[in-house]
Amino acid sequence: MTIHLTAAIERFPIAGSFTIARGSKTEAVVVAVQLEQDGLVGRGECVPYARYGETPESTLAAIDALAPALSAGLTRADLQKALPPGAARNALDCAMWDLDARRAGTSVAALTDLSLPQQIETAYTISLGTPDAMADAAARAAHLPLLKVKLGVPGDVERLHAVRAAAPEARLIVDANEGWHGDDLPVLLDICAHCRVELVEQPLPAGQDAALADLDHLVPICADESVHALAGLDELAGRYDAINIKLDKTGGLTEALAVVQRAEELGLQIMVGCMVSTSLSMLPARLLASKARWVDLDGPLLLAEDRPDGLVYRGGEIGTGPSGLWGG
Repeated sequence: MTIHLTAAIERFPIAGSFTIARGSKTEAVVVAVQLEQDGLVGRGECVPYARYGETPESTLAAIDALAPALSAGLTRADLQKALPPGAARNALDCAMWDLDARRAGTSVAALTDLSLPQQIETAYTISLGTPDAMADAAARAAHLPLLKVKLGVPGDVERLHAVRAAAPEARLIVDANEGWHGDDLPVLLDICAHCRVELVEQPLPAGQDAALADLDHLVPICADESVHALAGLDELAGRYDAINIKLDKTGGLTEALAVVQRAEELGLQIMVGCMVSTSLSMLPARLLASKARWVDLDGPLLLAEDRPDGLVYRGGEIGTGPSGLWGG
């Protein structure tokens, strides 16, 4: 009955490059976890994020350090206390859910009483670039229902107008990645409203949320970097209209479910998001789709190649069928 842990850093080339206000990258670096018990294998994946002080090496070390505890019977409830919210706990938590479902001969959806919608529309990300480059990318993706536009540096007004002109019928989300300033925010939000943007993610740096409390705005504002897990969530009510739940921030599906419940109690709308990663990261997050007004799980679409048995994407929709990769 002993659980055997295997974890490794893995790299997946990005198709081209991926650029946000904090920089560019050409590969997704993930930490993959396998938990094996009696011939059954549970899998998980996480994306260490330097913005939160994580590296692939430190994340792998934190996971490997729990190997003796896992062999001794560490439970998922124990895991929530053994590691803080973050990438390392996410990979292990999701692997434990997967293993639990396989041992029970059922799916993680059944264990959590969550059901997938018949259709799941996902945002597709338009990487930060020049107005012309972003317009070209938006034109190629204009047939998709929802585009997420990366902004957060000088020249955003021109970028947004260029994208809207190139994709006049697409729904738009804007993600400033903490790159806007309070003095400019009213004007930028008015321009977003004019361009029919339906959500603005994290316009101000985390920690400057108080400035949003008395701000009149037509477009809903969503917290991303300002919200990680349950701790601090209540303080965001009245400042944000929505929160972006990412399993790499909550530390896995277990706390994400608790965050969903509390957000609903606080009247916060829900977006479920991801880092650039494979379907092994998307599948646990996909379970939250029925709770979310916005779904942004396009990570595999940004890769040159996904894992085998990954999710199927068609026309901006995520396949809802079972997967042998994770979750049953």
